[in-house]
Amino acid sequence: MEDGPNKYQRAPWVIESGWLNVARACPSPNYNERPESEISLLVIHNISLPPGEFSNGCIEKLFTNQLETSLHPYFEQLKELEVSAHLLITRDGEIVQFVAFDKRAWHAGLSRFEGRDNCNDFSIGIELEGTDDLPYTEMQYKHLIQVSQLLIKSYPQLNTDRVTGHQHIAPGRKTDPGHYFDWDYFRAALVKDSI
Repeated sequence: MEDGPNKYQRAPWVIESGWLNVARACPSPNYNERPESEISLLVIHNISLPPGEFSNGCIEKLFTNQLETSLHPYFEQLKELEVSAHLLITRDGEIVQFVAFDKRAWHAGLSRFEGRDNCNDFSIGIELEGTDDLPYTEMQYKHLIQVSQLLIKSYPQLNTDRVTGHQHIAPGRKTDPGHYFDWDYFRAALVKDSI
């Protein structure tokens, strides 16, 4: 696969055996089989490790159980934590995939959507590298919109009404993607046919 920013301009973006063809694969051991249910929810998150620090490889290390927790005081609370997401979109727009879409990533935790618990069972989790109190980048929105449109086309139970934030499925426990995430812009762009 072509490297660098040009790989994202290649058309078309496709999902092959649960993996996005333009994403850099970084397989996580933190997943399992989904129960027999359709993928019907897309959950947007944010993450930075340590909080507010970017482009240091720590997110990948966390999701692959390789984070050295002695390197930063904040990391102590992450000791023995086993988590993952399906995708990470970095500040510069790079897309990294940790878990195949047809597998259950461990991103939502205790959660509920439209009366249904355990959102990991039926959702795809996308992490944006960021924090609740910083705007996201143009490239993050561009690639989030494009991959979300592809996922909606690929999984019949997904639609624009079934895209939500971690804060909405775990209120009081989670706050991401936060008030800087532009839901109006994102939802308006989702309905445009740009794939």
